[in-house]
Amino acid sequence: MLKAIKYRIYPDSDQKTWLNRSFGCCRWFYNYTLDKTNQTYKASGKGLSRNTIIKLLPELKKEHEWLTEPPSQALQPVALDLSSAFLNFFEGRAKFPRFKQKGNRQSIRLPQGCKLLNDTIKLPKIGEIYCQISKRLEGELKSVTVSKIPSDKYYVSCLFDDGKELPEKSTDGKAIGIDCGLTHYAITSDGSKYGNPEYYRQYEAKLAKQQKRLSKKSKGSNNRYKARVKVAKVQEKISRCREDFLHKLSRKIVDENQVICVENLAVKNMVKNHNLAKSISDAGWGMFCTMLKYKTEWAGKTYIEVDRFYPSSKTCNNCLHQVNKLPLNIREWECPNCQTVNDRDINASKNIRDEGLRILGVGRIPIASGERVRPTKGTAFARHRSEKEESSRL
Repeated sequence: MLKAIKYRIYPDSDQKTWLNRSFGCCRWFYNYTLDKTNQTYKASGKGLSRNTIIKLLPELKKEHEWLTEPPSQALQPVALDLSSAFLNFFEGRAKFPRFKQKGNRQSIRLPQGCKLLNDTIKLPKIGEIYCQISKRLEGELKSVTVSKIPSDKYYVSCLFDDGKELPEKSTDGKAIGIDCGLTHYAITSDGSKYGNPEYYRQYEAKLAKQQKRLSKKSKGSNNRYKARVKVAKVQEKISRCREDFLHKLSRKIVDENQVICVENLAVKNMVKNHNLAKSISDAGWGMFCTMLKYKTEWAGKTYIEVDRFYPSSKTCNNCLHQVNKLPLNIREWECPNCQTVNDRDINASKNIRDEGLRILGVGRIPIASGERVRPTKGTAFARHRSEKEESSRL
């Protein structure tokens, strides 16, 4: 099982110079191969494969001697990154690959020759760099990715292989449904509501102030560089606070539940609403679902995504009656069939849980005649519905 951990490193001035040159070489090679791939595709209708890109390195090193400064294996993963970028584009997961810029995050990946020591990390051609080690993972060190973020901080991400297999998934335990929102970040089927911290809103005024100062600096000046770093530090603060909140919330949910059901949200389409785009982007629902997914896999638990078009908010969890319209400003509504007063978010989370258990128990079987198809005994959904019906009789 592969696991990665991130440490902050503190290189000296010479080591910073070497790292910056290595970042520049990888960035130049990526942009060169991307441009060459685009030209080849326009001329012949076919791009360049990963092996073809790697075979360009020997001639390029003879033509540009500065390409020999970083470790030889640092340039080869660039071909893999470019191939993955095109693959993600053609499969609809990302936009068309763009050229890398110096002001953005820079990184190099070193697959061999690295070693994690007591308080340093040893890299090829550079030696030992002081590393702030907070936790060590067991297993073999597979690769090291050295990165530099816009706030001029350096990090290393170490990938370890502990040689273990993922535990088998189990459904014996508590099942929970999660409905994500903006007023409350997460609403669970057991009635818990977790507030939305809105970290971007907290630092929005400070960020605008630093961005205004940056806009007044002359391009290329040292003062503009200092102002850019201040803007990057505020943005880093926002992202780190959000990441810390999502890690703690996802860990709490995974530890307390065995089956976790969430809604498959189309965040890319939701941000087209200009009234809510900033708040939706600040929420980080995609990152939250990603954390839930890999943490449940590591713990041997079950993670299920319910289709985004499932009417979880408009369906009464008590009698399964579905209303025609339910505007966003209505937070509570009374079912016209059974007169149950439903909290919009809690009702949606319960329906997400039930639909997730149905998918788990019987697969994606459609609903017949407007009612649920009752699964066979012994499935997770059948156990859940029988317990619910028994408790309602008492």
